[in-house]
Amino acid sequence: MTIDNQAEIKKIMEIKGSVKGSTLKTDMEFVLKEKGEEGLKQLEKELEKLNNPINYKKIRSADSYPVSLRVFSLLAIKKTFNFDDEKIKEMGMFAARVSFFVKLIIRYYISPQKVFFEKAPELWRKQMTEGELIPVELNEEKKQAVVILKEISLHPLYCYYLRGYMSGILKMLIITKEITCEETKCSFKGDEHHEYLLKWQ
Repeated sequence: MTIDNQAEIKKIMEIKGSVKGSTLKTDMEFVLKEKGEEGLKQLEKELEKLNNPINYKKIRSADSYPVSLRVFSLLAIKKTFNFDDEKIKEMGMFAARVSFFVKLIIRYYISPQKVFFEKAPELWRKQMTEGELIPVELNEEKKQAVVILKEISLHPLYCYYLRGYMSGILKMLIITKEITCEETKCSFKGDEHHEYLLKWQ
């Protein structure tokens, strides 16, 4: 899960699709929170080495950018600051918490079922041109939810990020102190799609 060779860099650059700048902005906000302005400068220098520079402060939230930059941003953050997978999940949870689109949806749609089954797929389509988010189950009695993600395979590190992101959204819908998210199926492990099982207490 590194970016140490040209073959992997080339493979990432060939990923099709685009993503809204708001996702890159949340990366910037997390780095500033954890590492400050100096940390952001270190990150941008690392991205320059990859010939995929990102000037985070010039990113426009509503504009579209190559989805490969989404992957490079995560990988460069992991390498620059030696973040482990748990920290990447924390990034995902942070992104959900500060996302304008997520907060807007939750503010106007009180029903967790409506947000989960109707608005979550819509939110995905607004942020990413590739992939289809399919909510399968939200069982408040069993305290679990299942989500499928089809037609997209960016990078294994992104899977960890999504575990945090999905946990963050659900935590805003369900009153609970702790949510766990396990990837029960993964296209990088030979499955046809990604599947996430979320549970809470």
